[in-house]
Amino acid sequence: MSSPGPRSGGPTSRRSFTSKQKLDHLAAYEAAVQEGHGGGYLRSRGLYSSLISEWRRFRDAGVLAAKKPGERVGRLTAEQAEIAQLRRQLEKSERRLATTEVALSIMGKTHELLEGLTKSSQDDAESTKH
Repeated sequence: MSSPGPRSGGPTSRRSFTSKQKLDHLAAYEAAVQEGHGGGYLRSRGLYSSLISEWRRFRDAGVLAAKKPGERVGRLTAEQAEIAQLRRQLEKSERRLATTEVALSIMGKTHELLEGLTKSSQDDAESTKH
């Protein structure tokens, strides 16, 4: 006996998602990625990473939030694409800035600690000489 193929029931209709569903999938996917389960989320929902990338571009350009249910989302205009790119760059720069600020804070505390240790070891050395 041969097993039925993937289209044994005939062709299926193409799925479509509302703007709200796309935004919900993006939020859930990004949360799953933070936990290291992004690929599992996509597989369980039958989604492709290319869809997520496209929806993210639309979201970053502000296209998804402005659409009403049932309204088609077309291609991004050059201005919308540039806005999306600039928003991604800004978010990346803000994350790098936050990381740098934390690193500088740690380095400052380390410097203070080393100064304190150096001073205390010098004081100990002077007290043992006398």
